[in-house]
Amino acid sequence: MNVLEAIQARRAIRSYLPDPVSEQTVRQLLRAAVQAPSAMNAQPWAFVVVQDRAALARYSEQAKALMLAKTTDDAKAARYRQLLSDPGFNIFYDAGTLLAICADPSSAYAQADCWLAAQNVQLAALELGLGSCCIGFALGVLNEPEVKRGLAIPERMSAIAALIVGKPRAIAAPVPRAEPVVLSWLH
Repeated sequence: MNVLEAIQARRAIRSYLPDPVSEQTVRQLLRAAVQAPSAMNAQPWAFVVVQDRAALARYSEQAKALMLAKTTDDAKAARYRQLLSDPGFNIFYDAGTLLAICADPSSAYAQADCWLAAQNVQLAALELGLGSCCIGFALGVLNEPEVKRGLAIPERMSAIAALIVGKPRAIAAPVPRAEPVVLSWLH
């Protein structure tokens, strides 16, 4: 598969088989992540890998509670109130591996750099026969002081991107995409 084919084929997977992702494969994904470009070659990222299913379930419940508490001023969470209230809903879709990409958020361009690394993980996961999905709902809980301490995330750093990876139960159908909106094109 070439890069353009991978970009076209990548999907957000929200249903996973219970098969664990091996340490070797996770390390391969992390090596792909650090190949991302970064502003001034700062390479600001550091990674947290969570494969403990009890911890993932606990973080899911904590994240749902945090998001529900914010629904009055968070439009996205308000749209998802029913889902977040469902005790059977796991924000990690039962995937067995969570990768959090962390950096010092006050560092110039760190957020963009981390999201570029996240895209590399997603494309590498596809190549390895794995599914992936960005989990924005996880960022609140991953940045709670107690959770950060438990995950050894330094105080000065924040989780910027959270992704799950695993063996997909099925490949999601393509989602129609709009044509690019070009605001201007100066010649």
